[in-house]
Amino acid sequence: MAALFGAVFQQQDAQLERTTTQLQAEPIPEDYPLILQLSQMYGEHTYFLDSDGLNIVEPAAAELAPNATGMGVVVNSANWTNSNPPKLEAHEPELTESMVSLEIDSGS
Repeated sequence: MAALFGAVFQQQDAQLERTTTQLQAEPIPEDYPLILQLSQMYGEHTYFLDSDGLNIVEPAAAELAPNATGMGVVVNSANWTNSNPPKLEAHEPELTESMVSLEIDSGS
């Protein structure tokens, strides 16, 4: 499973738009200062913020989801705290039950 989190997976524009809609999450812009630190911690990915915290999407591994060709699994890397204002608390990446379609319609 370590290989799953070590892989570099940055989404292309069409995938990014589709994932953002499916997750109801906001991507963190690539030029945001925090991206360098996140990349050092978790590798180069497209990072998303949602009501649960900080997430990435990894292509679904065949051994984890045999019928999930073209799908990505959401991996949570940090959760929001209950502090005021809320802060992100990092933890070991955890697979969630959420999946998104990574396939792009050829007509797009």
